[in-house]
Amino acid sequence: MKMNIKNIGITFLSLVMALSLINCKAVENANNKQKGAVIGATGGAILGAIIGNNVGKGGNGELGAVIGGVVGGGAGVLIGNKMDKQAQKIEEEIPGAQVERVDNGIVVTFDENSGVYFATAKYNINSASQETLNKLANVFKEYPDTNILVVGHTDSVGSDESNMILSKNRAYAVTNYLKGKGLSSGRFTTNWFGESQPMHDNATAEGRAKNRRVNVAIVPSEKMIEEAKQQAQN
Repeated sequence: MKMNIKNIGITFLSLVMALSLINCKAVENANNKQKGAVIGATGGAILGAIIGNNVGKGGNGELGAVIGGVVGGGAGVLIGNKMDKQAQKIEEEIPGAQVERVDNGIVVTFDENSGVYFATAKYNINSASQETLNKLANVFKEYPDTNILVVGHTDSVGSDESNMILSKNRAYAVTNYLKGKGLSSGRFTTNWFGESQPMHDNATAEGRAKNRRVNVAIVPSEKMIEEAKQQAQN
C-alpha cells in the first residue's frame, strides 16, 4: 500500500518526554493500528489533512466537532484495522486518488489525477468524475459504519466571495451525488473553504488545477466506536 501517515509531532514529543523508556524508532515505524494504541487521544491531525494550509479559516465551522479526538487503547487498534482495510480498498478501486490514513480516519484527495476534477469556475460532476464516485460509493456501502466529510476548495481565480460559493457548490455536488447512490444522508457533513486553503502554487496552471479539489474524509461513526470499545473490554 502507498498510504501516507501524518505524524503528530507535538503529541509524540510529549509522549517521549513522559515515557522515556519507549523506543522512539519503534513508535515511528509503528503501523496505523499500533499508533492508535500508543498515542491515544490526540485529535486534530485529520483536520489539517482535510483543509490544507492556514487551518481555521472559512467554511461553516462544523469539521472540528464532527471529527473529534482519536480513540486509543484496544478500541483504537480495532478501529485502525477496519480503517486500514477501507483505505486499501479505496486505493485498489481508485488508484489515482491520494489516500492518507490520519488518526482514526482516512483522507482522500480528488484532483485531476484521480478522475474527480473541476474546470475553472465549474462545479458539475462530469462523466469521468461520475465513474470515480461510483466506485467510491460502492466502498462506502461495503463499510457502512463510517461517517463521511466532504470539503470543497477552489483556486485563486475570481473573488473571495465567488470562490467561497463555488467551493460550497463543488462540495455539495459531490455530497449529493454520493447520496444519490443510496448512501444515508446521516453519514455526511459538507464543508467548504473557497480559495483560502491552497495545497499547491496558484501561480501556475498545474497548481491551480490541483487546488480545484474536493477532499473526502472518512471517520468512524459512534456505532463503530462503541462496538470497538465493547469488544476491547471483552
